[in-house]
Amino acid sequence: MSGPRASGVFTALRTQLQEAATEFAGGPDALEGILLGMVDDVDRAVREPLEIFPVCHHSPASALAMARRLREKQPKVVYLELCEDMAPLLTELRNCRLPVAVQAFAGDIDGFPQEWAPLSVVAPITEASAEYQAIAYALDTPGVELVLVDRSSDHVFQWNDTAQPDDASAGAEEAPKSEEAALHGEAVGVEIGDLRPRFAELEEHLLRHGKVRHWSEWWHQYVEVPLGDSDHDTYRQVMFLIGSLFRRLAPGDGDRVRVDEDRERYMWTRMREHMAATGTDPEECLYVCGAFHAASRVEEFGVDGRSGSFTISPRTASTWQYGLIPSSHAAIEAQFGLAPGSVSIAATQWQKSLKRTRVRPYRLEGQAGARTSRAKKALPAAAPAAPQPATDRLSGFLQQPPVLDGLDEAELLGWSVDIVRAARRNGYLASTADAIAVFETSILLAGMRDRARPTPYDFQDAAVTCIEKDRVPGRRDVRRLVEIMMGGDRIGQVGYEALPPLARDVYDRLEPLGLKLQQRGVQRALLDIAGRPELAACSDVLWMLRRLMPAAAARPIMGERRLGERSIQESWDLALGTHQRALIELGYEGVSIEQVLEQRLRREAYGPRATTAGVLAAVEDALLYLRSGRLADELGTHALKVLSAERTVDGAPEVLRRARTLLAYYRTSRPELPAWIESFVKAGYAHYCTLLPTAFRDEDATVGQVAAMLGFLFSMESLALSLGCDRTQLELAVAQSHPEDPSKTALLWAAQVQLGTLSRAELRDRCDALLDNPLVVPSYPRYLNGFVHALEPVPGLADVVVEAVSKAFGRLPDTVLLPWLPLLITTLRKGAADLAPLLIREAGRVFPGRLPALDTWVPPWRMPQLEDPFAASRSRHTTIAAVPAPQGAALLAAHPAACDAVAELLGCEDGWQQHGPSALPPGGAGAALLAAYPAACEAVAGLLGCDGDPGTVAGPFPSSATLVVRRPATSQSLEALLARP
Repeated sequence: MSGPRASGVFTALRTQLQEAATEFAGGPDALEGILLGMVDDVDRAVREPLEIFPVCHHSPASALAMARRLREKQPKVVYLELCEDMAPLLTELRNCRLPVAVQAFAGDIDGFPQEWAPLSVVAPITEASAEYQAIAYALDTPGVELVLVDRSSDHVFQWNDTAQPDDASAGAEEAPKSEEAALHGEAVGVEIGDLRPRFAELEEHLLRHGKVRHWSEWWHQYVEVPLGDSDHDTYRQVMFLIGSLFRRLAPGDGDRVRVDEDRERYMWTRMREHMAATGTDPEECLYVCGAFHAASRVEEFGVDGRSGSFTISPRTASTWQYGLIPSSHAAIEAQFGLAPGSVSIAATQWQKSLKRTRVRPYRLEGQAGARTSRAKKALPAAAPAAPQPATDRLSGFLQQPPVLDGLDEAELLGWSVDIVRAARRNGYLASTADAIAVFETSILLAGMRDRARPTPYDFQDAAVTCIEKDRVPGRRDVRRLVEIMMGGDRIGQVGYEALPPLARDVYDRLEPLGLKLQQRGVQRALLDIAGRPELAACSDVLWMLRRLMPAAAARPIMGERRLGERSIQESWDLALGTHQRALIELGYEGVSIEQVLEQRLRREAYGPRATTAGVLAAVEDALLYLRSGRLADELGTHALKVLSAERTVDGAPEVLRRARTLLAYYRTSRPELPAWIESFVKAGYAHYCTLLPTAFRDEDATVGQVAAMLGFLFSMESLALSLGCDRTQLELAVAQSHPEDPSKTALLWAAQVQLGTLSRAELRDRCDALLDNPLVVPSYPRYLNGFVHALEPVPGLADVVVEAVSKAFGRLPDTVLLPWLPLLITTLRKGAADLAPLLIREAGRVFPGRLPALDTWVPPWRMPQLEDPFAASRSRHTTIAAVPAPQGAALLAAHPAACDAVAELLGCEDGWQQHGPSALPPGGAGAALLAAYPAACEAVAGLLGCDGDPGTVAGPFPSSATLVVRRPATSQSLEALLARP
């Protein structure tokens, strides 16, 4: 790239590097070009009229140098490498406790693929960072302007084709282990001052020769410590050199380099536009950016760089919202690939550096923990001082031997004692001997790594070696204990004034609880709704938060919310302060939690992957949390469309459960059913009748899903028939079903029993035939699985299922029973665990309750079966008139004493009358009673809707069956009633 001719400031350094390249490489080659190019990059950045201040993110050395330079230079304009659309939010930092992150959030996107939604960009800010020093100086100093010049949040995703976080986040040494490490969620991180080599071999070389384990330790040892007490010129030149080194030796992939260069063109274009619009002198400005971008080689670099060659693309139509979210040291480390504990160690190093150098840092007025100070005076309008000529500070820095700090025994002893004390509290068998071992091992490790003073990383390795040994007795290992001892994972908090309206509204509505909900940790809330009715509103808010936020944010301990039920007392574990980020992000979706919940329910119901069960769940939530009949009716109407479009039965069990719940709620809370649920029952009856034959044959449809379909058809049958459905459709669907799976075959038999096409005696015979067939016995557990699932649509078959299981255990030999017994247990546990209580209750009713009674107990299925007097009435092809005389009369004649006792209690003094054994007397008392009181017959006929002519029958009433002859309409009505399940 052509550019201004290099100055003679670094001539001596160029000569030395050229001689070194010739000596080590055996002659001029690419190495010489790289080394001399690095010097040219430094020379060019130093000579730029607009002062460039290179930084590394969360670096105490950068923050210290920034505080010094701001007090010395007092610039009037500060250009900062941060997304330009985040500028209005920086003033809210004074209402927060650091660390926090500035977030840009887009839920409704336009111009990006929908699978990227939602879009989120965060820029974390800590107190030990140069950016915060610049922000605090610019916002609290009158007459100073802060200008953000980096690409907007929209351009972050425009220039990132994959919408994935930067490569730095993918190189984390360890995966996040706690919820604090996930405070940023899946947001794309914007790091100011990204200084990490992208060439794997280069990073490995630096770590190996530096005798360190990870990059954070290398930076602390070879950059932070040497630059901590250096002057401004030395700091700038060293940072320029490091940025150029990583840029030339480790360019990374082509797409990343293109994005970096476009960012640099973007920032220089914005700065020139601002200076041209305001007439600001470059000497009064300060440009704060990462060292990697400070050593830029693009043509647009500098105040006098090329203009008009780079065009900034317009933003998309996506709606971006901005806010502050709490951050933590662990979240920053996880997102940007830093070693665990490195940010906490940097924060401790920052405090030590302030005490050692007595530099007064900048802090925003009103910041949590900040001291009150006098009002700032405006900067004087005097002309800026003439710039001092640049001098070569880099050669001296590179040639001087490393400064070996003396051993601070008091500090190291304190660390050793503290870590042993913390280890004992966490279950380790640590003693004074371990403290001595940690002290000596730390010195030994530091000596092996060519440093006289052990660093926190040396101490951490020594503590793990001497204390942890073979196992971790508690929740925390020794490495984590050292991180806590060195400062811990400091977690920020967003103040009330900086919260979005929704979050403030939530805190206001929960104020009657009397809790400090903004504090971190779990707090117990007790709600006596019966004694304090005003707490019912708090209960509504908590249940909605339970629906919208993570489960641990609001967890009910006592009390529940169901349709048609309200709790009179509730107990909650609340951790809203811990999950403040989730509450803040709710504010991006609406101004109230009711609005957010309604929007989410609509998205779930109208989404492309919505199912009938999901829409019914949204209907239930609308009634449960919002009590909105309008929204429930709208979503219920949409459920009809979704049901009609489904061609599978995957969601049948959930549809059955929710349809029953909603139907029961509407029947008890409203005088009449809504139109949508009547239409849903009618459409669902026809829909499942159509899919039933296919589901019986489909191998992918489970027996539980087919049972749920039958459960819907049988339980909703009475309502569906009253709405105009035809029962013949169900009978034809069952008749067309021919399953091959044993479980579905048993389910089909149960359906036939329910429809009346198969008697219970025939079903018992089929079960006996299965046990008699040696070829079918191995698959008998699958038949039992189908029978157990049949209890969902036909719960009256519980006695048959108990009989089938009992016969299998009673008849099969152990050689046959034991092999398939595990299959039976696992099958029932996996597919019918919720139906087991019904089976157990039936077994408890059938089997004797005491052990002595078991010897004389006769199973009901071995006793002689009496003919069912109403069996004919359950058949559509048999008339009531064909019902034989009840067999109970024979029992009365066999035991007259019991009948006499009952007659005496009722005041009946008539004695016994003897009649023929084959038939009832022609003029029986029952018939005489009917003839004596015809008004009663007329009243019963009126209730049943039988208004026809009673007809005439010759002769006296031969029996009570004559009523059927005299009242044919009554007979038909009784037949219809008895035919219903």
